[in-house]
Amino acid sequence: MAKIAVIYYSVYTHCKTLAETALAAAKADGADAEIFQVPETLSEEILAKLHAAPKADYPVITNDKLTESDGYIFVIPTRYGRAVGQFSAFFDATGGLWAKQALSKKFATIITSTGTQHGGQETTALTTLPFFAHHGIIYVPLGYATGDLMRMDQILAGGPWGAGTLAAADGSRQPSELELSIVGVHAKHFTGVVKQFVKGA
Repeated sequence: MAKIAVIYYSVYTHCKTLAETALAAAKADGADAEIFQVPETLSEEILAKLHAAPKADYPVITNDKLTESDGYIFVIPTRYGRAVGQFSAFFDATGGLWAKQALSKKFATIITSTGTQHGGQETTALTTLPFFAHHGIIYVPLGYATGDLMRMDQILAGGPWGAGTLAAADGSRQPSELELSIVGVHAKHFTGVVKQFVKGA
């Protein structure tokens, strides 16, 4: 059975919602899926000033859990068009795994959240690829696995790089039903790729 880790960071619950949706879809498609958070780097004082939501009771990802998994669904909020600092710190802490190439031939995909329509969803995915390349991780894009990505009748995040949501600059917008549906398609698509590899192995 394919083992998939859904790994996210969230301040205002948007990415948590996306991650939980991806987790449910991966499990429904037959994966042994777990959900994790990346370590927090901000102090409680700063989080309080940001009016951050309470942290969910999900475990923090560890290097051991990375090596145990066949694939990763990274749910990454965007900061200035790239992954937030918490994800960068998490990536930087995997140097020991890189030295052993312990994550080589693992699979990964990316789901994002931005404050605006042009806030960097594609660039967040693009600038995360060097991490994958150095580790030998195989990137699996969403492509156009669902025609919903081409809809123009409502504001919609996501694209061939991956599903996503738009949070609004103040965090007031929540993921739409359509966005969550696309997240489910994305997770199922990714799970199918990982399952095929594991079965072939």
